[in-house]
Amino acid sequence: MSVSFQPFFSFIQRRKIFLFAATALLILSLKSAAAPVTITCDNPKYAGKKLVFWTYTDPVSQTTEQVFALETDKTGKASVTIDVQNTQFVFCDFGIYRGLFLLEPGQTVKIQLPPLREKTFADEKNPYFEPVKFWFATGNKTQLNNQVSAFSSKLGQLTDKYFDQLYFRQLKSYYDSVRIQLDKEFGTVKNETFLLHKNFSLKLVEVEAFRFKPGDYSTVFNDIKPHFWFHPAFIDLFNKTFSGLLSFDAKSVKGADLKKAVNQKNLQFLADHLRTKYKLTGDMADLAMLKMLHDGWYSGDFSKTAIQQIIKSTKFSGHQNLVIRETAINISGKITHLQAGSVAPAICLRNLEGTKTCTTSTKGKYKYILFADSEMAVSREHLKYLSAIELKFQKNLEIFIILRKTEQALIKQFFAENQVPGVKLMDENEEFATQYKIRSFPQCFLLDENHKVELAPAKAPLDGFEQQFGALLQNERLENLRKQGK
Repeated sequence: MSVSFQPFFSFIQRRKIFLFAATALLILSLKSAAAPVTITCDNPKYAGKKLVFWTYTDPVSQTTEQVFALETDKTGKASVTIDVQNTQFVFCDFGIYRGLFLLEPGQTVKIQLPPLREKTFADEKNPYFEPVKFWFATGNKTQLNNQVSAFSSKLGQLTDKYFDQLYFRQLKSYYDSVRIQLDKEFGTVKNETFLLHKNFSLKLVEVEAFRFKPGDYSTVFNDIKPHFWFHPAFIDLFNKTFSGLLSFDAKSVKGADLKKAVNQKNLQFLADHLRTKYKLTGDMADLAMLKMLHDGWYSGDFSKTAIQQIIKSTKFSGHQNLVIRETAINISGKITHLQAGSVAPAICLRNLEGTKTCTTSTKGKYKYILFADSEMAVSREHLKYLSAIELKFQKNLEIFIILRKTEQALIKQFFAENQVPGVKLMDENEEFATQYKIRSFPQCFLLDENHKVELAPAKAPLDGFEQQFGALLQNERLENLRKQGK
């Protein structure tokens, strides 16, 4: 008896051909959706400047990645062309500004730069400095960025004009008046991105003016396309809605069950909570859950280990939505950054004599890493006190000072006039200040003999590090004695 396998093989071949064709069509469709965007500028005041434009890789952790840079020549001109698939939001920090921009596939735009204003000394040293935000204008008034800019400006004028009636007296007639005036002026604009910006910006005013609860309006987030999740109007309303919401709900009536569900990694309970209370469905429910877990980790109201494990679970790591997967990865990296017991990033920089030195070059002692700005009076006083710490703990502790870039002569003068111990390294490009997420100076870390994080942050010299480190050494000695006695 003979058996023919020909029909089966034909089926396999047809399926391979079909899959190949489908894949080819998908690749072609993706390529055809992408189109070049050319961005130019021309302003002599910005000659020799480099303007770096960034975007967010996810809307929760707001991790950034560079999209393109405009490097102006000696006349202040610059041009760059990149490929874009969908309208993409980017931003650029320069001087006192944060410029916002929407890249549209297939367009050539010439951005208009504002009068050049660098940060003052006080701005540079202020860890809470907030840049002046504005939407870049272009030469074409019908271009999306100009329309968004004009709408945002008009909305700001109207809400300022009716501030008392909206936010204190909560008069709905005035909110309706704002909406009607904006519809008259911008009602003909039908661009999908513009409409999202318009609707979410107005919704944020309404939510803040009339003190809406998240459950009153959370359904507006359903069915928003993922590439809109990066738009600032979406992010502003999303953050307003879900920031700190997990802790808030856990402290409400019957909140104990929600807290228990988080600590027991009960994903189904959390999903049901978002569906029943906030009417969220699909990918948006998962994005909101990640936002709530992110904030819940920082609140200290829940098991941090449980939250970490939920975020790393296959629900998110294997999610079909790329943005959800990326969000989970970024949040996981953010909340475990410099976690106790993790290996700290090695810092390799040049010292004041120009010799490259690494914090990993020596072993056998704890490492006290101090990020400082020698131009700031408070940093200088902390640096001066290091001599007392070094005298007391020199057998157990090695000190590394990571200096923010300031005038080299002044740095050397300060250390020449003051006997400050430790290895002094220049972080000229703030590479490691960024890597260690330094927001203010001084900020300190304690690493063990193997460059693993012991304390992040550790106390600054004048804020009690002496006592903190002394207690750690004492506990270590007691633990060693206990082990020897076994």
